[in-house]
Amino acid sequence: MNIPKLIKVKQTFEKEHITDIEATVKKQILDLNVSILPGANIAVAVGSRGIANMKRIVKATVDALKEKGANPFIIPAMGSHGGGNAQGQEELLASYGITEAYTGAPIKSSMQVIELSQGDLKNKVYMDKHAYEADGTVVINRIKVHTDFHGPFESGLLKMCVIGLGKHKQAIEIHRHGVYGLKELIPLTARQVLKEGNIIMGIGIVENAYDQTAIIKAVRPSEMEQEELKMIAYCRAHMPSILVKKLDVLIVDQMGKDISGIGMDTNIIGRIKIKNEVEPGNPDITNIVVTDLTEASHGNASGMGLADFITKTLYEKINFKVTYENMLTSTFLERAKMPMIVGTDKLAVQYALRTCGPIESEDIKMIRIKNTLQLDEIYVSTAVFDEIKDREDIEVIGEYQEIFSDKGKLLEF
Repeated sequence: MNIPKLIKVKQTFEKEHITDIEATVKKQILDLNVSILPGANIAVAVGSRGIANMKRIVKATVDALKEKGANPFIIPAMGSHGGGNAQGQEELLASYGITEAYTGAPIKSSMQVIELSQGDLKNKVYMDKHAYEADGTVVINRIKVHTDFHGPFESGLLKMCVIGLGKHKQAIEIHRHGVYGLKELIPLTARQVLKEGNIIMGIGIVENAYDQTAIIKAVRPSEMEQEELKMIAYCRAHMPSILVKKLDVLIVDQMGKDISGIGMDTNIIGRIKIKNEVEPGNPDITNIVVTDLTEASHGNASGMGLADFITKTLYEKINFKVTYENMLTSTFLERAKMPMIVGTDKLAVQYALRTCGPIESEDIKMIRIKNTLQLDEIYVSTAVFDEIKDREDIEVIGEYQEIFSDKGKLLEF
């Protein structure tokens, strides 16, 4: 079956975003007026996600804490990521530009934790040793819709207080309960961390559909839950999509940990691949082809099992030790299973079309995206375009074109 030509279209989303990152962070922190004694050692907990403007937000946080007379230092708060070891987690921060040289604050990376009182919880509660022994801790995280489950609290400050600050031990402790642990135990455990630990402030971040910083909000521990609910509501209301509910083939140029915790946002591709969990089914995609792994993933291909076909290029970048440690910790093993490995981008798409069932070339519904974070510009086939062409938020860019080079590689996006 011939691969149809595709045309690039542009989606228009809400564009509201913050331009002066540093000034906003400083104002939020100083206006919160949290009491910090001169010379206090304050841990700044930073996660492993590729968050827009993250290094600027972290540096501005450090600068604002110094202005209040504190001695801030940075700790990686990322569960089992970075290979589940201190060096890997520090290197992960450095890959985002978060270093002592840039931020002006030392990095203290360790997998050591202190066990807190668990109260009536089913699970044990842990906190990073450096953070626990500090005079206070600030947690920074992006609030967004989760890729494993849906509930009142998903990915945000509460999760950072638990799986982030609790390091590898807490990640294992929560994940062994499966989706129940993520959906039900994280909020309960976060309350215990806020009660027993020394969290003095949370800084929540929300991004718009263009991967731009739309909200930066400093909150007190007592306000963390209610403010996170407001921020995730904004996130849900402004989520992008791939426009159609049914698709034959989705081509994803790149997946990676900096794009989503599971490589591709399950809310975009309509697949979760968690045993005993119902698949969303919207969008309903017959085959997904992924052609590359981002460099910022450092070989972590968690979520490759969400795809049906991957290329040899992607396969050769996989660090299986890091990937499997992340997947074993999560317990969601379906997502670690190997898709069919194909030599070239073009052949992978041909295989995907071949296994879509009987369909005429002109009826093929195919979309190509750069990744699940960047959906403002996408390539669509004629059958998809005919379905969306009358939408007011769609603009055509260019002409229908072949998307592969003579060597079978996808042309530049």
